[in-house]
Amino acid sequence: MAGIAGIARGGASEAVGQMLECLRHRGPAGQRIVEYDNMTLGIVWPACQAAAEQRLLQERIASDRPGRAHYAQARIEAAGLILERDSLGVVPVYYGFTGDGTLCFSSEVKPLLDLTRDVRELLPNHYLRNGVSTSHCEVPHHQAAEGSLSLIVTTLRDMLSDAVTCRLHDTVAGCWFSGGLDSGVIAALARPHVAELHTFSVGLKDSSDLPYAREGAAFLNARHHEVTTTVEELLGIMPEVVTALESFDALLVRSSLTNYLVAKVAADYVPAVFSGEAGDELFAGYDYLKEIPKGKLAKELDAIVHSLHNTAFQRVDRCAAAHGLVVHVPFADAAVVDYALRIPVRYKIVRRVEKWILRQAMEGLLPRRILERPKAKFWEGTGLGAQIAAHADNTVSNAAFLAERTLPNGWILNTKEEVLYYRAFRDRLGDLGDLSWMGRTKGAPIQ
Repeated sequence: MAGIAGIARGGASEAVGQMLECLRHRGPAGQRIVEYDNMTLGIVWPACQAAAEQRLLQERIASDRPGRAHYAQARIEAAGLILERDSLGVVPVYYGFTGDGTLCFSSEVKPLLDLTRDVRELLPNHYLRNGVSTSHCEVPHHQAAEGSLSLIVTTLRDMLSDAVTCRLHDTVAGCWFSGGLDSGVIAALARPHVAELHTFSVGLKDSSDLPYAREGAAFLNARHHEVTTTVEELLGIMPEVVTALESFDALLVRSSLTNYLVAKVAADYVPAVFSGEAGDELFAGYDYLKEIPKGKLAKELDAIVHSLHNTAFQRVDRCAAAHGLVVHVPFADAAVVDYALRIPVRYKIVRRVEKWILRQAMEGLLPRRILERPKAKFWEGTGLGAQIAAHADNTVSNAAFLAERTLPNGWILNTKEEVLYYRAFRDRLGDLGDLSWMGRTKGAPIQ
């Protein structure tokens, strides 16, 4: 995913150039800096976006093109600089103000830290004008989808297929493929439209994901790439993953460790990958959702879909961008999200089977074992389980846990594992007092 940065003053090309250096991983194919009397904007782009980004008009610098695309955008209007972010916040953008009140912005937090510690996240579906963040509109109320069950199934499959195919720009495609339903949906819908499909899975030696992914890839006649790792290897890359992720949230980091590894391998074969992120939130894939009364479930799904921007979407963005990859998230397509949230919840959990309607929509397009596979958290399916948590318990003493778990901003670190990640975060990004821009996973376990 391309990276953008800027400072609201003219003559700041050197400073913006330094910001772009911090974002070089996001755009190894090239960069551009545009200077105005009162504004300096910059962009870096990856290989598969190079032609499009070089054609951008000078008054607009964007990390993706608005429209159906997920994007973050900076543009010049008569009122000055306008920052804007897509409706779900798939693409990141942060901003802050220097000591003299000058606005600066970036696709990641790190480039801002030499200019300001006053860092804020531009929220999804918001724009920033004259330093004030404003929502485009209220999140719409979703009227229930009408029609028979068979019509809903057909419409859902067609909308998902369209969300995938509109993001295919080559005869070769890549998919992160855990062997689960969500990533399987995306891979299956992409396969008929490309000459070659690469699938990528990762796990420990005895991971439950790996055999499912092999079976699914063989069914789809995909060129499959399997990454086998160890806890020791994951702990070794943990500091650089925390740095790329810009988070110490325990569940987010844990899932990012393996995601980071598989992204590195994918970058050797394809310039862009598809991710199945957001399927669980749209179609009630988590166990705790089965215990929520049906009358309250729709509201909960809407809430968790709109909280993905600084948790799961941040993971897929940072893990891909760290290796110069573009990542596509078709489940987060605006039309898909709107329709999925309108599907009655009685079709999402049926006889305690999660994502029932999605399984019906994919009938015949995936192996039966994958269609019927129960939900496994990414870090569970990879075989990681509680092994890193156990390592943290042996590494962080009880006394250190008590002494370190309260942060300067008042946040409480939930577990020793989170202390371990926070130490790496502090060492790489500094002892930041204001962390309001950082998300934390809902319902994380507390030690």
